[in-house]
Amino acid sequence: MGFPTERPRRLRRTETIRRMVRETHLRPEDFIWPMFVVSGQRVRQPIGAMPGVERMSRDIAAEEAKKAYQSGIPAVILFGIPDMKDAEGSSSWDDNGVVQEAVRAIKDAVPEMMVITDVCLCEYTDHGHCGVIIDGEVNNDDTLKLLARQAVSHCQAGADIVAPSDMMDGRVGAVRKALDKAGYYDRAIMAYSAKYASAFYGPFREAADSTPQFGDRKGYQMDPPNVREALKEVRLDLEEGADMVMVKPALAYLDVIAKVKASTDVPVAAYNVSGEYSMVKAAAQAGFIDEKRIVMEILTGIKRAGADLILTYHAPDVVKWIDEDI
Repeated sequence: MGFPTERPRRLRRTETIRRMVRETHLRPEDFIWPMFVVSGQRVRQPIGAMPGVERMSRDIAAEEAKKAYQSGIPAVILFGIPDMKDAEGSSSWDDNGVVQEAVRAIKDAVPEMMVITDVCLCEYTDHGHCGVIIDGEVNNDDTLKLLARQAVSHCQAGADIVAPSDMMDGRVGAVRKALDKAGYYDRAIMAYSAKYASAFYGPFREAADSTPQFGDRKGYQMDPPNVREALKEVRLDLEEGADMVMVKPALAYLDVIAKVKASTDVPVAAYNVSGEYSMVKAAAQAGFIDEKRIVMEILTGIKRAGADLILTYHAPDVVKWIDEDI
């Protein structure tokens, strides 16, 4: 059968019927809110390249996390900007480091919230790379023990989930082994399995003060044209003990999200990254777009592609918009 018997517009006629037959829904439970934490008290530092996003001291982060949880957001992921950096990123496993202190403050303020920590060295090293430098190169195997040490420190502080984002080979296995040895069998790993060497990370590097001081990250982050390699990375991470996997960035990699979702039976996360966020904010501030409609369309597309969880800086706004539309 075809037209005139079949008229798909019948099911688009009113907003009510569109809601009744809608295939993809955004819920507050879908979102993880990224937060940047610094030392000090009552500190809020606006990030110029990311309007509406701030670096926060642990007390402010705890207050904002509590508000987020009360609005329906179930989880935050923390990125630390330390006072001291060195060649190994040693402040990343300091018991009194910025992330460790923020984890404790958030868990004290809102114990029910899932606190995820980014496990990587780039924010903590004076050279800005995600691992130890030996003979001018990022040394994969020497980096693993430091990432494992960082992950254990985060769990000792109370983190519920650790998220290795460095893209070193074998890092999920190293982290899983270290967590189990330390008695943290119940702490999950959300692996940045398909993390591409993307131009969309620019604003984040301002926010986290993590720009490489030489070279780039193409030797360890994935080449953007590749998708079979992403499926291989996912398989390897799951074999090493990952509980969830992630694709980063999201918008230019919707096909990767869909293929990862089809190839695995674990939760799939996607990171709606800083460059994607900043482009929307800039266009909205210029009056070129309707911010709410654009953001909701983007995030719906990411979920439609197969993401079970979406890391996004838009999260606090989106949960308000979802509530308004119910």
